[in-house]
Amino acid sequence: MALPSYASPLEKIWHYLYLVICALIFLFLIAPILIVVPLSFNAEPYFTFTEKMLSLDPTGYSMRWYDLLLTFGMENPEAPRDASWWADAWANAAWINAAKNSVIIGFFATILATFLGTLAALGLSRPEMPFRRTIMAILISPMIVPLIITATGLFFFYSSTGLANTYIGIIMAHATLGIPFVIITVTATLVGFDHSLTRAAASLGADPTTTFFKITMPLILPGVISGALFAFVTSFDEVVVVLFVAAHDQQTIPRQMWNGIREQISPAILSVATILVVISIALLTTVELLRRRSEKLRGVSPG
Repeated sequence: MALPSYASPLEKIWHYLYLVICALIFLFLIAPILIVVPLSFNAEPYFTFTEKMLSLDPTGYSMRWYDLLLTFGMENPEAPRDASWWADAWANAAWINAAKNSVIIGFFATILATFLGTLAALGLSRPEMPFRRTIMAILISPMIVPLIITATGLFFFYSSTGLANTYIGIIMAHATLGIPFVIITVTATLVGFDHSLTRAAASLGADPTTTFFKITMPLILPGVISGALFAFVTSFDEVVVVLFVAAHDQQTIPRQMWNGIREQISPAILSVATILVVISIALLTTVELLRRRSEKLRGVSPG
């Protein structure tokens, strides 16, 4: 907001001091990203800026660590990069297999979390729902309880039910962590929902199913998609639960990064981190666009 022309000198000083404080806080928050991104292009196998990088010498920068993401684990990485080379990378490259597992697990966990979370939010939004606050507290508890406790509980439960070391178990565990985000997001969307629209549809002869898909769902869809994106990011970034309930060969990107830090420190981890940062920025941008669309649909002016 622009500073008014009638502001006093003290107000002007505080205004600019406030901007400086906000800029410093923002810099503090994004400083790790500002360091990780250029280091991922380091030509040397170090986690520090070399003299060539600091002097902006082009020979100090390289895409070798991004290339390593494709070749690490391949049977014949030095072969000509034809169709057989790409088939070898798709089948054997460790980072590519981890990415495939992360996407598949994240996709199905998001579908499950979005379905169950939306149903729960719709039920909790009804005023006649008994014990709404208690049920809400229970449903969002995976978001509040320390993750190591949730992972330990899932490990013992899955071990006794046979779901440990299975993809179904991992998907269900990730969905458990994503459901609270869907519930909170969809519930926030339903706060401004005009229930007179559903009553009007019922008075015109629409059954509950038609009312939901024709009226309720289009209006809350931005919130549902936002919750799904949060659930997908939660699944995509999860490592603690995977360490507890997944088998050794069920690697995801965060677990592969964990193994790389523990067993062999390589700047390739910084390359993966940079890619994840780009994906996160894209998802957050999508969430913000959906939030603004939701506000327009509900007739709320963006703040």
